[in-house]
Amino acid sequence: MVQILSDSSTLYSKSQAMNIGLEITPLVVIIGKDNYREFETIDSDTLLCKIENGAIPTSSQPPIGEKMDLYNQYGKDQDVIDITMAAGLSGTYDSALMAKESCNYPDNISVFNSKTLCGPHRVLVNEALKMAKDGKTKEEILYMLEESAKTDVSFLIPFDFDFLQRGGRVSKTAAGLGGLLKLVVCMKKSDDGRCLEKHSVNRTLKKVVLSIFEEFDNRNVDDSYHISISHAFNEETASKVKKALVEKYPNATIEIFDLSPVFITQGGPKCCAIQAIKIVK
Repeated sequence: MVQILSDSSTLYSKSQAMNIGLEITPLVVIIGKDNYREFETIDSDTLLCKIENGAIPTSSQPPIGEKMDLYNQYGKDQDVIDITMAAGLSGTYDSALMAKESCNYPDNISVFNSKTLCGPHRVLVNEALKMAKDGKTKEEILYMLEESAKTDVSFLIPFDFDFLQRGGRVSKTAAGLGGLLKLVVCMKKSDDGRCLEKHSVNRTLKKVVLSIFEEFDNRNVDDSYHISISHAFNEETASKVKKALVEKYPNATIEIFDLSPVFITQGGPKCCAIQAIKIVK
């Protein structure tokens, strides 16, 4: 059976992953000289408390040695697919490639750049797990991943641009828009998954959601898609967005997730991600 690996961009903790046959390496939050593994040595509530007390967190990919150990553990006598968070938004993919080249069984390891994160990343990993348990080959699973990743469309509504700017995920010009004009700014993940681009600027959340729906229509999003709303302590916005999504896509799978510490570090408190992806085989 093909072994599926990933990272906590899937919003799975290591223990949750183990219960479904998945192996996860946690992403890392750095505060001062201290490193914290999300879901293990720091949770979102603790991080928010630290931020409110003046902490300035940054994020990092899993240690390369940890990836290499997993590749050696699982790659000895079976194929392994590691489905990583989007390259460009994280160094996880590049780090995994280095671990592959340094491990004992590189020919058995496939590192897949999901070009996405959070909800769609989780959907890809869940489908890969299902296919692996059904006895599908590495090639069949990789084909599904390649074709499905092409359908991903992801948006982020940030409420504190300092976090995005500090992480280098938006330009200073884009970061200044929301703060200076007191408008609701919506960012869209680029098609290659490497950065966030300005999608729309509006005076109300309702108009931002309508701009997202317009892009969904352009991308042919329909009830066959998995749609996720992931938020950082912003249940009110998440609930409003879900209500609008349910009205537009009554038969789609629509889920709300709490963002993990690393994504609060990257997107800032109150941020909300709206994402859609379709499984293609």
